[in-house]
Amino acid sequence: LTQDIAAALESQLAPLGVAVLVDAEHQCMTTRGVHHRHVSTITTRFTGAFKSDPALMDRFLKLAGKS
Repeated sequence: LTQDIAAALESQLAPLGVAVLVDAEHQCMTTRGVHHRHVSTITTRFTGAFKSDPALMDRFLKLAGKS
């Protein structure tokens, strides 16, 4: 899903780079069985300038609260 979002943004906007972060909770962990709260899977996709410039990638992650 994360890669698909990045690809859609790139194809529609033609930016210099794309950064996508998806933070998703698994409902099976929160509503069934173990009932753990705040259990999530985080995926990222960086292209262009975000992929080639570590400082830009780090800035994005800090703004997203994941660094």
